[in-house]
Formats: sequence, C-alpha cells, structure tokens
Amino acid sequence: MDKKWVIKEKGDIVITEQLAKSLEIDSKLANLLVQRGIHAPDEARSFFTPDLSGLHDPFLMKDMNKAVDRISSAIGRNEKILIYGDYDVDGTTSVALVYSFFKTIYSNLDFYIPDRYEEGYGISYKGIDWAAENNFSLIIALDCGIKAVEQIDYATGKGVEFIICDHHLPDEKIPDATAILDPKRVDCNYPFKELSGCGVGFKLLQAYSIINEIPFSVLVPYLDLVAVSIASDIVPVTGENRMLAYYGLRQLNENPGTGLKAIISEANMGKREIRIGDIIFKIGPRINAAGRIESGKKAVELLTAKDSDLAYKMSKKINDFNVERRKIDQNITREALQMISSDPKLENTKSTVVYDPGWHKGVIGIVASRLTETYYRPTVVLTESDGLATGSARSVLGFDLYKAINACSDLLENFGGHMYAAGLTMKKENIPLFRQRFEEVVSKTILDDQLIPRIEMDMEFNLEDISEDFYNILDKFQPFGPGNMSPLFVSRNICDSGNGRAVGSTGEHLKLELIEKDKSVKAVSAIAFNMSNHLGHIKEGKPFDVCYSIEMNEFRGESNLQLNVKDIKEK
Repeated sequence: MDKKWVIKEKGDIVITEQLAKSLEIDSKLANLLVQRGIHAPDEARSFFTPDLSGLHDPFLMKDMNKAVDRISSAIGRNEKILIYGDYDVDGTTSVALVYSFFKTIYSNLDFYIPDRYEEGYGISYKGIDWAAENNFSLIIALDCGIKAVEQIDYATGKGVEFIICDHHLPDEKIPDATAILDPKRVDCNYPFKELSGCGVGFKLLQAYSIINEIPFSVLVPYLDLVAVSIASDIVPVTGENRMLAYYGLRQLNENPGTGLKAIISEANMGKREIRIGDIIFKIGPRINAAGRIESGKKAVELLTAKDSDLAYKMSKKINDFNVERRKIDQNITREALQMISSDPKLENTKSTVVYDPGWHKGVIGIVASRLTETYYRPTVVLTESDGLATGSARSVLGFDLYKAINACSDLLENFGGHMYAAGLTMKKENIPLFRQRFEEVVSKTILDDQLIPRIEMDMEFNLEDISEDFYNILDKFQPFGPGNMSPLFVSRNICDSGNGRAVGSTGEHLKLELIEKDKSVKAVSAIAFNMSNHLGHIKEGKPFDVCYSIEMNEFRGESNLQLNVKDIKEK
C-alpha cells in the first residue's frame, strides 16, 4: 500500500541557529530539537541528560495522602493486602513493582492477576470473592479500576477496601474507593497526565517512601520495570515518562532485576545495549505471552523472582509461550486475510469486522493490529467466549475508534478502551448488525486522508552529511517513543551502488548501498525490511526517493552506520 509522505515544518530559523551556536551542534540537529519544542540551551541539556530530581511531587496527585495513610494503617494493623493488576505488560510490571517493594518491608501480602479467559480485563467479581474468602481487607489495584463502579460497591459489601492506581480515562462517575490515583481524573491537578499504570504505581511508592523516610535510592532499582511498562504500553516518552524511561533503561542495561535479566538472556540481548524498541519487540511480547497462553501470574512470578536458576527456567517457559503465541497469531492472521480477500463485501469497505468462533481469544488484539497494517482502516476482530462474541479493535491515525464503537453501544454487552484500541463484547446474533452499523459510522466520520497510511518525516537530508559525529549526537535524542519518535529523513534521487541484493530466509528484505545520483561520494549501507518488490527497479539503476532513520548496526563485533529504510518511492 502506497504511503503518504509528510515532511514536518521546519523550526524557527533564528531560534534554530541560536541553539546550534550555543550547543555547538549542526543546525540540522538544532532543528530537530526545535521541532520537539526545545528552544533554549538549558532545555536541550535537560533533554539530553534527564534528571530524576525533576520528577513531580507525588502528593500533587489527587488522593495520594489518602492512599499512603490507608496503606500505613493497614501495615500498622497487620491487615492482609492484595496487589491486583491486569495480565498485560503494564499490569504485570505494575504488580511486580508494588509487590516487590512492599515485600521488603511487610510480609502479610499477596498478588492477584485475573484470568484472561474467565475474568477478562479489570477488576473481577471472582477476584473480589477470592480476596474476601482469604481475608484480604485492602486491595491495591494497578492499571485498572477507574471504571469499576459496581465492582467496588460489591467489594465494599464484602468488607474489602480498594486503592485504585489507574491511568485510563474515567467515566463521568468514578468508583467509591478509599483512594483513586489517576492523573486523568478531571479533579486531579497532577502536572503530567500520561503516566503508564506502572508509572502511577511508582508515584505511590515515591509518596510512601517520602512519608516513611525511605531514601529515593531504594526505588531506583525498580525503574527497569517502569521502563518496560512505558515502552510496552506505548505512552508518550516525554516529560516525566522520559525521565523514568531514561533511568529505567540504564537500570535495565546495567543491573536489571533477576527476572528481567533472565528474559534478556533468553532473548539473546545480553551483549548489546537494550533500547525502547527491544522492549517493544522482544521483552514485552514475552511477558504478554504468559497471559495470552496460560496465566499472567506466571509473568509476575518471573518478574519478582530472586533465585537466578528458577528465573531462567521460568523465562524459558515464557519464551515457549511466546513461540506458541506467534504461531497461533500467524495462523489466525492468515485465515482472517483470506476471509477478507475472498469476500468483496468485506474487502471493499472502510472498516473491517471479522469473526470466527474458533479463534484464540489471547491473540486477537495482535491479529487486529496486523489487519489494520494490511488494509489500513478501523478493524474489529471477534471470537467466541462464554457464549458471546468478544474481540479487540484497532484504529488508524486520527480516527477515534472509541467514539465509533460507542455509537454502536446499544448492540454491545460491554466495551472499553481509547481512541486507538478497544475491547468489546456482544451477543453473537448482533454481529451482522454491528458490522453494518460500525461501517456506517466509520464511513460517515472518517476522512479519506485517514485511510492512507502516512509517514511523517523530520527533514530532507543529503547522504553526504551522514557521519558518526552527527549520529553520536542524534543518539542522545533517545529514548524514542510517542512524542519523541526516532528522527526520519528523506533523501531524493538516490541510486544503489550496484551491490544491492535480496536477503532474508525468503528474500523478502533488501540490503543496499545507497549513493546520491551523479555524486561521487562513499555509499551508505542500508537495510529495507519487506521491500523486495523494489529490487527490479533498483537493479536497473533507476533513481528513487528514500525515507529512513539512521542507526548503528552491530554485527560480529563490528559497528557501522546504517540506514533503516522505512519507504521507497520509485521515480
């Protein structure tokens, strides 16, 4: 599918030149800073070297005093405390973080992860019953709970109190819990609104430590878990998240927790620097696989493990889960693509809604993402669970999926989510009408431009300007993520030196040596994943435009600059 290229507007020229002069850097690098809202040398220095002293006062968060007081009283009275969280990466890292911290100072606590298939997301009645039956009087819920109005009332009737630590958007009515920590509460004045669920949990620990005079240095080793949550939950890597991710990555590389160290080893990442992308594509999926295939509890057991031998055995098991998950989602994706391509009614629409009762519930979110990548339109993938159709939905840039699903709410048993991802459940007989209604809503509200995938690039660039000095400063823009994406460049009228070839097990990728046409400069190495369809044009020596990021490729102990090609436009 052709992609629309959009080049960002350049930063203010005067500010850019002043910044370049003050920092003694290339004006192109200064422009990248200005495009990211950094206009002064002091701001740039803080950007390049974040400082944890810049973290906000945790007591600025609504209900923080209530939460700390309730935990302190529970510990003082030796009450049983249950740490509760969802089975995804953000939920399991949140539980591992809070449980591990309190376990060092208090023994009368346990953790609980709901079963994906029996209980689903969020706070479950089964979990509340289990807590009550086992005499837990306080539950600290992480990465969930902000919409659990009825569940919290039910828990109150059972004598179980809740402290909710969430980061999702609340409804108009919030639960009647003992304390609700959520920076997205309309009545919460906390300065940074984009914390991950694990990030909210970290602020709770920060506040508890302040009141109990526990040094902040005690919290730093847990930042590896926070970094994993930030990367995996795809929250903006700006503001407080940037500080937490920066130092969390340092912890992950220098001295990760026993469980994460085992995952890193199992994923063969032990000999190089781990970055946000490694978490997203290697660490996060392994943690997620436990909840998709068996139980998210396995992930928490690994993340809280202290014994290295046990951790390595558990990481191998979780890696097996991930291999199984990959096979399942590949098969279902293939079936779904075949279902769409063989049915003109499904193929020629502005949305996708597919259903098969035999599909594995644990991977349909991944499948929805893959279908969205292929057809680039709002997508819902449904399977059967407990006699109902349940599924996951994914959106495209700029389209509010949650609002579209809400317009079909009378056909649903329940739903939740946000602009770009959602979950939903309906009666099976409502699927045809939902498909029709959802298509009608999408067709009326989506812009044609939103149905075309776009690549937003920072600036045009000459290959001859690429150097190790340039890259070394560019590398300081890390960690990358939403709000601070890896800079993308575009170069025009490019050719291959003649050594370009297909690589990969099926020849699906391209290994290229790029030069600017009619310029006698050194060729720049490049890799283009899944772009072998351009090989014929390139081998004929024809020019093309190329969009790419700049990276350092490490292979067999040697390092060299390499372009990671994101798109090619033939001329």
